[in-house]
Amino acid sequence: MTQDASESMPARAAPWCARVLTLYPEVFPGPLGAAPAGRGLEAGLWRLETVDIRCFARDKHGTVDDHPFGGGAGMVMRPDVLAAAIDSVSQAEGGAPRFLLSPRGAPLTQERVKALAAAPGVMLICGRFEGVDERVLEGRGVSELSVGDYVLSGGEIAAMAVIDACVRLLPGVVGRPASLEEESFEDDLLEYPQYTRPRLFEGRAVPEVLLSGNHAAVRAWRRTQAEDVTRTRRADLWARHRTRR
Repeated sequence: MTQDASESMPARAAPWCARVLTLYPEVFPGPLGAAPAGRGLEAGLWRLETVDIRCFARDKHGTVDDHPFGGGAGMVMRPDVLAAAIDSVSQAEGGAPRFLLSPRGAPLTQERVKALAAAPGVMLICGRFEGVDERVLEGRGVSELSVGDYVLSGGEIAAMAVIDACVRLLPGVVGRPASLEEESFEDDLLEYPQYTRPRLFEGRAVPEVLLSGNHAAVRAWRRTQAEDVTRTRRADLWARHRTRR
């Protein structure tokens, strides 16, 4: 019997918690307040805590950055300010991993998302400027995580992507947990094409196999389609999929 994603999650003593350290706490929850993540948040299935990094500035001007040693364009987030922000919530983390959202970080994959969703929660630090002082990453056990090979103005949007990917795997958040089983990246395959009513749209018909009522044939068609899409669009995933066969 196939076990869905929510059934495989361990029982929790407390709701999964996303702690976000940011200079712009007002942008949260943003899209995370919409369904299904928003419903889960309202129902207490997960928690969101934001920490304003600027509150830990050491001067009356709220300074959180400074010029980089060695010269160069831009500014760097100060280690003393960021460390104080991290320390303010460290007692409540319960062993949750800590990440700085950064283009140079390890890529976010569905396997990593599953691991994070199974953890007590996650601390996400939203970088700004040219980056943060390396010493605070080393001293506070902060890893780096990337949502893609591109540069954003800050880590807030990336943090929302990480949280949304994790939250939808939590028990009770998605209305039909079985739908999580056949999504993109399961078994290193992209998802097969989907169709719904009307049966004929602008001269294009739904593939006959999907109307046949033959569930085995439908499963075989979907598998073939997923493999074809992955092979033509994502050679990297296809190569990884083949090594698992």
